Amino acid sequence: GIGGIGMSGIAEVLHNLGYQVQGSDQADSANVQRLRDKGIECFVGHHADNIGDAEVVVVSTAIKKSNPELKAAREKLLPIVRRAEMLA
Repeated sequence: GIGGIGMSGIAEVLHNLGYQVQGSDQADSANVQRLRDKGIECFVGHHADNIGDAEVVVVSTAIKKSNPELKAAREKLLPIVRRAEMLA
């Protein structure tokens, strides 16, 4: 989730570049709070409605195909980018 080392770093870089960023994680953490303090919206728990008006979804390989947010993104035909691709 967004609280992990890789995803939190990506979220922060994109936010600093001026993109509107939001994400979710299974639990609150120091990284999640750090992102919130920077103005990044972070949800605890994975729910389809967390997708909101997203235009692109970035996922790590840890995300299961059954994840409700991933399913919602697919239903909306949103581009889904793997974390490694976002870093490239």
